[in-house]
Amino acid sequence: MKEQIVQTSLKQFLTYGIKSMKMQKLAADIGISTKTLYKHFSDKEALLQECLKVHYGATDREIQNMLNDDASPVVLLFRCYAKSMELDFGTSHLFYHDLNYYYPLLQDKAIRLYGGKAFTVLNDTIKKGIADGYFLPYLQPAVVMQAITVLYTSVTRQDTYKKFKLKPTDLAKHTINIYLRGICTEKGLEIMDELTN
Repeated sequence: MKEQIVQTSLKQFLTYGIKSMKMQKLAADIGISTKTLYKHFSDKEALLQECLKVHYGATDREIQNMLNDDASPVVLLFRCYAKSMELDFGTSHLFYHDLNYYYPLLQDKAIRLYGGKAFTVLNDTIKKGIADGYFLPYLQPAVVMQAITVLYTSVTRQDTYKKFKLKPTDLAKHTINIYLRGICTEKGLEIMDELTN
């Protein structure tokens, strides 16, 4: 029953956002009483935490599969960032908006729980990119990962750029894309040009 509650609630959160979904509505959509729902989850935050484990676990597996590809390090790094943007601003935008705005600590917890493996693989991808001449030779992979995280957070979680009224993809072109280009050598830039055109 608990797994069914989590799966159905996650679908509802992804479709309608988190804020608008009340426990009574979730119980009705699942076909159980509110009492039964509260028997398994003390409140919406506890339910959301379980939903995030499922969601971020699936996302992590998808990114892991993406990173196991034989593509160049530039392509792999770009794909991961593009997939993250697709999730944050794609069909589930309201979900991620609510998550970023109302539940950032729960999101941080889920990212720490599931993002560690992806960060390790991305760190290794950056090292390989340096060794293969795609990224600048003096780069420190951990610093690169931190910089991308800070930029990404400023685009997805903060109102830093709100006054410019840009679409998220255009905002990313002015921030994250510029940084990714900046870490590339000429060899890496050729691939970035192909990816962004």
